[in-house]
Amino acid sequence: MAGTTPQTAPVVEPEIRHDASTGDGDHDRFAHYVSRKDLERSRRTGKPVTALCGKRWKPDADPSRYPMCPTCSEIAAEIMARGFQG
Repeated sequence: MAGTTPQTAPVVEPEIRHDASTGDGDHDRFAHYVSRKDLERSRRTGKPVTALCGKRWKPDADPSRYPMCPTCSEIAAEIMARGFQG
């Protein structure tokens, strides 16, 4: 995943985990993983995206300014591990 920004890392059919803590608050201080397809759709339509951790928002900030969401990172690692196991 070198060379990609956290917000645009490609994820194929991610499992979305919904958590009560993903509303407003701490998750607003993180960059999140979303699919490129969803990010492009959001840029065209203005509709919100859903991150791997379940956070929904309209992307409008530079994700490199924020630390990576630990929940998104964990889920992305699980997806990558399953993909490499065959």
